[in-house]
Order: sequence, then structure tokens, then C-alpha cells
Amino acid sequence: MEFKINSRVIEKLLSKIIPAVPGRTPMPILENFLFEIKDGLLTVSATDLEIALRSILNVNADKNLRMVIPARLLYDIIRSLPDTQIHFEVEDNQKLKIKTENGVYNLSYSSPEEFPAIPSVVKEKEISINGTDLKKAIDQTSFAMSKEDMRPAMTGTLLEFTKEGLKFVTTDGHRLVKYVYKTVKTDAEEQYIVPERAISVLSKLLTDSDVKIFFSKTNISFHIDELEFTSRLIGEKYPAYSSVIPAENENQLKVKRDNLHSAIRRMLLFSASNSKQVKFSIGKNNLEISAEDVDHGSNATENIYCDYSGEPMDIGFNTAYVSEILSHVNSEELIFKLHSPTKACIIEPTALSENEDLMLLLMPVRLNN
Repeated sequence: MEFKINSRVIEKLLSKIIPAVPGRTPMPILENFLFEIKDGLLTVSATDLEIALRSILNVNADKNLRMVIPARLLYDIIRSLPDTQIHFEVEDNQKLKIKTENGVYNLSYSSPEEFPAIPSVVKEKEISINGTDLKKAIDQTSFAMSKEDMRPAMTGTLLEFTKEGLKFVTTDGHRLVKYVYKTVKTDAEEQYIVPERAISVLSKLLTDSDVKIFFSKTNISFHIDELEFTSRLIGEKYPAYSSVIPAENENQLKVKRDNLHSAIRRMLLFSASNSKQVKFSIGKNNLEISAEDVDHGSNATENIYCDYSGEPMDIGFNTAYVSEILSHVNSEELIFKLHSPTKACIIEPTALSENEDLMLLLMPVRLNN
């Protein structure tokens, strides 16, 4: 049998599916795309057993078929071609012939029997959210997911349904980010933890199209136009993060984000490689930030205008953590809510839209004497 597809059309489809193809795996079958043609509809799937991607395309084919094709070889061939019509000829000797006006490329294909089934999500819960809004929520929280496997729940992003809204929560024990999307509110409180790999892939797939999200106890599925993205959920209980958020941080420091971020980037050059420490010396209308690398005999100090209400305070932070937080908050001004040099600091933007809320928590570090 044969079918025809424009090179740019099939390239666009495969580029969305290829993230689910593992780079290294003890199961060679996973290094393939699954091609299924049924009633003139081509479905292309890939999975690494953690995530799965599947998309569909109309094709003019006179037969139905199922086959697995080496994913990266096919993808590299397709994306190297100019904008042209491609003829796919499927031969009985398990050879796939790809023909263009100027070339012929022969690949082997295999039987699909060993290809794992793509998990279907039993739709116990369903919501719809704009892709731009979902990407914003992910981009403002995903950086704080833990890289340590000791507590699996913290290596993912918590999606928590509450009366206040849909909360996106991440923490690595040193920082915590909570973003509330107030458009989605539910009476029944439920929690789902999406793994870091799924969050990373999803962020790149999102457009301004609406996304339908389906939840089951073990899996989550995102439907974006003709694309279906499925991931397992982390089957652990998320830490009781609310208990670490201080109720009263009476000392408030307001500062221009860009001014602080620029200075922090310079402090990174002077922070000791082991502690990565930066010191905030806070007084009325002035924030002095300083860093020192004793091993290399270097240090730096800068002063930034600020609006501060409270007693003078010296507090230390991890410079890299401060820089990363400032990189992910899109606000002209920030408010640092402080209690003491040993208590968690709350960081909030001064400007947010009415359907969202954002809170960032940063643990201080002990200052060197």
C-alpha cells in the first residue's frame, strides 16, 4: 500500500511526538514510532513508559495498517527534506520506501505486537484551561521542583484543586512556589502530582489553544488540538506545604525587580562556590547586598534603593536561588516579607491579574561570622 503526505506537515507532527522517544532504553521497541492507519486516519504514537504522545493526521490510503518505524532515523530524514510531497510505499518484506521527486530512502519497519499499549485515562475528572495560562503557571513554578529522588513527591508539580482555585505547587525544601489559577475552582479538594519530565515536555507543547485535561488515579492526559499527551502520576502524598508558610512576616521590603536581579547576577560572580551565599543588609530606604569568596580573596558590595518598614536586619540567602526566583517573576516590583534572619522569607509580586495569585518562599542561610 502507499500514501502521500507533505514533508512539512509530517515533520510538524513528528516534532511533537519525538520527545516521548527515549534516548537510551533496555527495550529497543520504544525507540520507534507506532504508525497506525485506519479508515484514512494516520495515528503516530511514541512512549518511554513514563510519558506517551499521540497525534492524528488525515491521509489518503486504501488499506489499514500498523507498523513500528525507527523514530530518530525517520524524523531526521523528514526534517532534512525541503518542502515537498512524500510518497510512502509499504512493502511486504518489511521495507518502507520513502520517495520524493529527487530521492528514494529505504527503511525497515517491524511488527507492532511488542509495542506497549498507550495508557488510556479513565476520565474521573476533566477540566479545560487556556494553553497560555497553563504555560504561565508551569513556567512560574517548575524551576523549584526537587532534583533529589529521596522524596519522590517533591520531584513533581502538585496540582491541587481547592475552593480558592487550582494551585500549582513546587518545592525542593529550600524554596517553595505556589501559583493559584482562580478561574478553576472546585468544592472537592483533590491532589495530583505530575512528574518533572512530563511538565518539561508539556511546557514546550503548549500553544494559545485551550487544553482539555483528564485525570485518573494513576495517569493524566492533556489534549491540545490533535495532540494527546499522557503521563503517569507520582503515587505519593505531597508534603503538607502550608505548614511551612509563615503566618506573620511583619517586616516588608519593596524593591525594583530589575535592579535587584542585575545586582544579584554580579554577586553570583563573587559568591563562594560551596555556600553560594549573598548577604542582605536591610535598612531604611537602602538594601546593601554583598558576597565574598574567601578562597579567591574577592568580594563585592552594592547598594539599592528600597522601601522598607521594620527593624534593620542582616539575612543571608543562596545567591543562585535568589537569581532563579527573580528570573521567574514577571513584575516590576517585589515585596520581601521578613520576620527574622532564621525564618522563611515570603516573596510576592506587587502586580498580578485578578484571576491569579503567586507566592514564593525562600529559606535563609546562616551567615558566615
